Amino acid sequence: MPTDTNPYGGVFGGWLMGQMGLACGSFASRHTGGKAILVAADELTFPGAMQVGDELSVYVQPVKQGRTSLRLRAEAVGRERDGDRETLVATGLFTFVALDAEGRPRAIEAA
Repeated sequence: MPTDTNPYGGVFGGWLMGQMGLACGSFASRHTGGKAILVAADELTFPGAMQVGDELSVYVQPVKQGRTSLRLRAEAVGRERDGDRETLVATGLFTFVALDAEGRPRAIEAA
């Protein structure tokens, strides 16, 4: 949407990072079986650009699982609004920690 653009009319990188974080958060919660919070986002790159109206897909893959943490790779792909051309627009690594009901780190059950 226009409110999510930078001054040059492209999609704002902060909005894109937020969408990637949401996708990773959904994956992390399902994978850990409960609450999981974002503790780090790094190695973010923006190799392509999206325009207002493009469709965004975010693909998430697990990279590493620790006792209480989960590291995920996210790839954001933009598809032009009225066509089939796709562009890799962002990648990054997101680390989540599983929490118990008291907000303390908890072990992630074996899958």
